[in-house]
Amino acid sequence: MKKKVILFDLDGTLIDSTDAILYSFHKTFDSLGIENPSDEEIKNQIGHPLPKMFLSLGVDEKDTNRASDIYKSFYSKVHTAKTILLPNVAKALKKAHSFTRLGVVTTKTGKYSIELLKHLNIYQYFETIIGSEDVTYHKPHPEPILKALSNMGIKDKKSVWMVGDTCMDIEASINANIKPIGLECGYSDSKTLQNCGAIVLKSVSEAVDYIEDL
Repeated sequence: MKKKVILFDLDGTLIDSTDAILYSFHKTFDSLGIENPSDEEIKNQIGHPLPKMFLSLGVDEKDTNRASDIYKSFYSKVHTAKTILLPNVAKALKKAHSFTRLGVVTTKTGKYSIELLKHLNIYQYFETIIGSEDVTYHKPHPEPILKALSNMGIKDKKSVWMVGDTCMDIEASINANIKPIGLECGYSDSKTLQNCGAIVLKSVSEAVDYIEDL
């Protein structure tokens, strides 16, 4: 019986959807007639829910939900074509699935997350997918992690890890009383992740090997 559990973030952890995200944000700002933020400004917000991202990027609070809907209309047309797996993720997940139970906890819309996981042929490894619409509070609140564990019937959290690339993933892990691992392959650097309280590794492959060896 598999006793270990790994929950993964999605963007910057398992997949690189940067091109799809940037394209959709720029098209949304064009549609709104608002000056476009830079690519770096957008990337610095990845991991937050869409309305919060738009608010941080200069959209009036009253318009953030409309901006999010416009974004989704563009994103839905390009997300599979403009998203790839990060290096060696498929191999690492296959290995992890042999000795752990797996789930995904993301602030991306669950519908698009499932479509991407199926398109990239890794959906079969996961028991649960928690997206932005599945919770009231998002990372760094513990609710998404706790809901994933509830869906999986996990009560004993001593062998549960969350693997992600931002401090939101790390802080959510700590708030949910599970073990965090930060990855350098995404949208945060090693020092930032360490300061948030994570063990920092380079990739999903390293994280899976580390957990297997424990």
